[in-house]
Amino acid sequence: MNDAPARALDAAPVPAAPKVKSRGLFPAGRTGAAMRAALLPVLVIVAWQLAGSGGSLAGGVLPTPDRVWDAWVVWAFGPQGMGLNPYSGTWLSNVLFSSMRVAQGFVLAMAIGIPAGVMIGWSRAVSGMVDPTIQLLRPIPITAWLPFSIAVFGIQDMGAIFLIALGGFYPVVVNATHGARDVDRNWIRAAEMMGASRFDVLRRVVLPAALPAIFTGLRIGLGIAWTAVIVSEMVAVKSGLGYVLWDAYYVGRMDVVIADMLSIGAMGLLSDRLIVTVEHWALRWRRLQSASR
Repeated sequence: MNDAPARALDAAPVPAAPKVKSRGLFPAGRTGAAMRAALLPVLVIVAWQLAGSGGSLAGGVLPTPDRVWDAWVVWAFGPQGMGLNPYSGTWLSNVLFSSMRVAQGFVLAMAIGIPAGVMIGWSRAVSGMVDPTIQLLRPIPITAWLPFSIAVFGIQDMGAIFLIALGGFYPVVVNATHGARDVDRNWIRAAEMMGASRFDVLRRVVLPAALPAIFTGLRIGLGIAWTAVIVSEMVAVKSGLGYVLWDAYYVGRMDVVIADMLSIGAMGLLSDRLIVTVEHWALRWRRLQSASR
């Protein structure tokens, strides 16, 4: 048998893997992505700094970034001084106060919102009983609940946790409902034909299929939770980033106000990245399914 074609194939050069080209000015990969993400904030900071005169702008009301940075450094690393200066060495403690409240309220929102949303989307009876009440209460803004929270819980952490849980609950329950309702009915029929019980269908088919929508709701709800903690700490408690924000504005420390705002944004970004990381881990089966097609 003539094996020349086989030898020719063996000797043929193996094509090299295609190289990932950089996009424009930025390199490929995570480094390029980070550089692209940082470009706009850097440009804004540079323009903000150049627009300032004498360390401030807008008639002396708005400090320039260098003053904001100096205020944050003192707030984060300065001596605490027996509490005489609330904006020296207290940044970490206030971040921890706010983060713990967000975590507690958001866990409560997830614990109630995900099961409720899945059941509303899965069961017409539950939907008819529960969904109208949720849609009635959902348009009421978080600020409208402040007097109720203070009257029931007083000036303490539970009032802030209640507001955070309430703010995070609605996006979670609405998206979980949407995810459960949009499950492909052929999947459900196939599971029932294979002898799966109604609970097995709910657990093994509906819930996994609803996960993408649930994670979307979690990301939206987490952003609202950070908004709610700032609103609640301005009024309902006496610690945390929201309390510092209002107190610094009251005494005219706009440099601390802006440092506080940026701290809130940074914590919101970090917590969102955490949700995205969990989402990538939980939905890795979708990437494998897409790759196999």
